[in-house]
Amino acid sequence: DILSAKLIEQAGFPAIFTSGFGLSASTLGLPDIGLLTMTETLDRVRRIVDAVSVPVIADVDTGYGNPLNVVRTVSECVMLGVAGIILEDQLWPKKCGHMEGKGVIPLEEQVEKVRAAVYAKGDDDLVIIARTDAIAPMGLEEAIRRGHAYAEAGADVVFIEAPRSIYELKTVAASFDVPLLANMVEGGKTPFLSARELEELGFKLAIFPVSGLFAATRAIREVARHLKASGTTAGYGDMVSFGEFEEIIGAQHFREIEARFAVQGQP
Repeated sequence: DILSAKLIEQAGFPAIFTSGFGLSASTLGLPDIGLLTMTETLDRVRRIVDAVSVPVIADVDTGYGNPLNVVRTVSECVMLGVAGIILEDQLWPKKCGHMEGKGVIPLEEQVEKVRAAVYAKGDDDLVIIARTDAIAPMGLEEAIRRGHAYAEAGADVVFIEAPRSIYELKTVAASFDVPLLANMVEGGKTPFLSARELEELGFKLAIFPVSGLFAATRAIREVARHLKASGTTAGYGDMVSFGEFEEIIGAQHFREIEARFAVQGQP
């Protein structure tokens, strides 16, 4: 969400990723199983892009349909000022990449969707990250084959989702000359490595898309339980102060604007 994006930017990260898993949870309170629409996704993405100054990579799932839908989705992302998109090859309704029961569309169909994305971005510098979920249903070899096909179709970055071992991560890294993205999900199917370890393997981008979501979920759940049990939040430790929160959301900036345009002599 937007508050999370501002906190991530303030922590010094060079880019932000809008996780479909996180957007589905924070927008609908529902799992990442294809329930979120393009309109809902891009409304949240737009607000995040407007709220931060660092590049924003948007998870646009499968592009929400065939190549025509991809053209519209990508065109909207360009107009919003999105820096990059992740476009995946799952059957609809898609699922989180670390869930069971995924399927993928034929390689030839996804190649055309990648080509449609390249067409739709035109001269914009939007980065197209082509994701394949083929490891689970079809194996690592097929996932690598698809990654190469998507790169040849014009993708800037290849994302092989959910490698299941260090061996598979190394194999992926050794199989490509184009930039690669790795997805680190706590409790997911892929060995959980640090950004430095992934860089040493050969990956250029690493996302930790649900870390903030999982941490915030625990914090909200525990403060709610504390309040319910004791009738007060007194004694509950890890909270920012009112003043710290005002600083995070830029309250002083708006006080200065208010003062600038205040009518003289009025309270």
